[in-house]
Amino acid sequence: MANTTNVTVRMDSDIKKQCEALYGELGINLTTAINVFLRQSLRVGGFPFDVKLDQPNRETLAAMLEAERIAKDSSVKGYDDLDELFADLKQ
Repeated sequence: MANTTNVTVRMDSDIKKQCEALYGELGINLTTAINVFLRQSLRVGGFPFDVKLDQPNRETLAAMLEAERIAKDSSVKGYDDLDELFADLKQ
């Protein structure tokens, strides 16, 4: 048998119950699920999924704000027809 150790983890009790139910449906317990996560972390050399902030960078944020400003500006011509748009672009 492999050399094992105990690990104590603090977590929200509702999250624990939900995960126990989820992993139970998959036929494993929470300990096995945590071991799968840790082994996958070792295999890939980090989190086994993307961990990131879904926030745009400064340039993208500035472009989004500009687009909002343009969309609200009544002096900016809008187009419902691509042919009309391309005709104006050619001028």
